[in-house]
Amino acid sequence: MTEALVQLDQVTVAFDDRPVVDQVNLSVSRGDILTIIGPNGAGKTTLIKTILGIQRATSGQVSVASGLVIGYVPQHLTLEPTLPLSVRRFMLLSGRGLADCRAALARTGVAHLLDASVHHLSGGEKQRLLLARALARKPDLLVLDEPAQGVDLNGQASLYDLIRELREELNCGVIMISHDLHLVMAATDRVICLNQHICCSGFPEDISKDPAFVETFGHQVAESLAVYHHHHNHRHDLHGDVVPTAEAHGGCNHDHP
Repeated sequence: MTEALVQLDQVTVAFDDRPVVDQVNLSVSRGDILTIIGPNGAGKTTLIKTILGIQRATSGQVSVASGLVIGYVPQHLTLEPTLPLSVRRFMLLSGRGLADCRAALARTGVAHLLDASVHHLSGGEKQRLLLARALARKPDLLVLDEPAQGVDLNGQASLYDLIRELREELNCGVIMISHDLHLVMAATDRVICLNQHICCSGFPEDISKDPAFVETFGHQVAESLAVYHHHHNHRHDLHGDVVPTAEAHGGCNHDHP
C-alpha cells in the first residue's frame, strides 16, 4: 500500500464554536489528484489551510509524511501595486537558485517573462508563474487553490493538462480546489464534495449520480456532468490558442448536451 503524503482523521475546524470544517477524513498519496468542490462558504480554503499547517484543527488529527515538501498555489496573488517586482525577483524569493527558477518557468511556459514586471502579467501568466514558484520547490505534494482563477476557458483546459503532466513527472500528489466542474472532472482522479462536512466522494464518473451532489449543485449540473467527456487531440498554448499534436485532426472533441 502506498504511504499517504497527508492524511486527515476526523478533522474539525471551528470558529467561535461554529464548525467550518466538520469531521473530515481524507488521504492523498503519490500519484493522486484529489479535487475538492463545494459551494461558497463550504470550508474548502479553510481545509486547505489546515493541510498546509496555516490553520490549526480544533479537533482530529492531520498527519504528513516525514520530510514532506509542499508546493502551494494560492487563489490570488496580492501585491502592493507601487512595489517594483520582476518575475526573476519573485521566483528568487522562493529561496531556490536561478537555475531551478528558470527550469520551473520553462516548464510552465513562461520562461520568456523572466524580466517582466509581475504587475503587468495577464491572469493566465500569473497563474503559471505561481505554479512555477511551487514547482521550483520540487514538491512531493502540490496544493492548488482555484489554480485556473482568472484564466479563460481554453487556458483553463491547458492548465489542468499541465497539472496532470506534472503529477506524472514529479510522481507527486495533488490536492486542488476548483469551481470549474466540467473541466476538473476530466482532470482529477477523485472528487470530494464539501459543505462543511464531506457530502459525497468518489470517482468523477460516479460523483454526479450521488444524491448529495445533486442536492448541492442541482439536477441540471449533475445531468450535464454525467454525459460530459473531454478528449484532447491538441493542446493550448499560454494564451489559449490551439497547438496541434502529432495525432491532431481538428479541435477538441466534446460530448455534451
